[in-house]
Amino acid sequence: MTNLELVLNMLAETSTTELSKKQKPKTLLENKKVAKKGGSVAGSARKDLEKKLGESVISPLNAKELGKREDDKLEK
Repeated sequence: MTNLELVLNMLAETSTTELSKKQKPKTLLENKKVAKKGGSVAGSARKDLEKKLGESVISPLNAKELGKREDDKLEK
């Protein structure tokens, strides 16, 4: 997972939180709808950026691998 992927994840979470505060969902179904809307904000941002970059911003890395150098991986 790259820094950009983390930022997009944070955007999805923050968008969902703000939508939830505004809409005040009461049921599981209402919460699911709010979560989908929050996720779509980040999804739209990702797709727009990928279109402008001409390449995917999704990587095969996971969060544990962030910041590790190649030689750190070789020592294991």
